[in-house]
Amino acid sequence: MQLVVARIGRAHGIKGEVTVEVRTDEPELRLAPGAVLATDPATTGPLTIETGRVHSGRLLLRFEGVKDRTGAEALRNTLLIADVDPAELPEDPEEFYDHQLMDLDVVLADGTEIGRITEITHLPSQDLFIVERPDGSEVMIPFVEEIVTEIDLEEQRAVISPPPGLIDPSEAVVASAREAEAEADSGSESGDAAPKAEDA
Repeated sequence: MQLVVARIGRAHGIKGEVTVEVRTDEPELRLAPGAVLATDPATTGPLTIETGRVHSGRLLLRFEGVKDRTGAEALRNTLLIADVDPAELPEDPEEFYDHQLMDLDVVLADGTEIGRITEITHLPSQDLFIVERPDGSEVMIPFVEEIVTEIDLEEQRAVISPPPGLIDPSEAVVASAREAEAEADSGSESGDAAPKAEDA
């Protein structure tokens, strides 16, 4: 099975290095020197990683045969794709590959059906499940421990405990009104989590 593990960004310097947007939790494995990666567009690859290093918090890669800035710029926006055994699991039991999570049923703790995971979006701050509801609408669920309380691959389901307003926007108005009253009365900031989750 093929998984996108990175997207090539801008050229860095004049010796063929490029910045990459990492899309894997295991860059030290998938983007190590010697790794051979397929590409999208396919005509750009395959590419073999020659060197890799971190500079100012960003991963820089250089590929075999790419020796100058012109060659590096030609690779910009190329997706890097690794072959992964579908049965392979991440080393950390709390981590999952995208293909393991796709199509899982999303339910509340009491079994109420919310929908099905149709897409996973990787943002710098967190990952999001795009969940298609039975009526065809979509809802975004932040993949954080406080909200996604259980991933059960055997039962093919994700159990969530959403804050007010995440699933039903009408609840957010009530929660916000309560927050405003509580803050006015006590100066409390304890309600910040629900609006942030809703924005995400």
